[in-house]
Amino acid sequence: MIDRQTAPYGALVLRVSLGVMFLAHSLYLKLVVFTLPGTVKFFESVGLPALATHLTIVVEAAGGLMLVAGFRTRYAAIALLPVLLGATWVHWRNGWLFTNAGGGWEYPLFLAAATVAQALIGDGAHAAGARVAGTEVARWQVATRS
Repeated sequence: MIDRQTAPYGALVLRVSLGVMFLAHSLYLKLVVFTLPGTVKFFESVGLPALATHLTIVVEAAGGLMLVAGFRTRYAAIALLPVLLGATWVHWRNGWLFTNAGGGWEYPLFLAAATVAQALIGDGAHAAGARVAGTEVARWQVATRS
């Protein structure tokens, strides 16, 4: 049974933590740690075009911001899913554990599952999207909206 008092806050925690992770992964890891040229080189080394690097960074950063803000959460989560499935594919040959050399597929697959859960759950509490659209609902309705 879903607790209607706390479920919106569970969705909020999931939404914000996923959003922060995507922002850190796109802006810090890919642009600062690995640098854009280094990230392009990696993408090309696994057979992806350089353009895929730029698209991935934009989708991760924009999707991360949308998740943190709670703006069109379901759309953001769905847009981020191909990025995570691609990351799972890239890391598949390295084995399950993400601590393996080159990183395994456990972490990207878990994030894909969490992103699907977010898409199914929706905005949760304190979402900007509900305020912008003028459809903000009572706290107990957020978890049960269809």
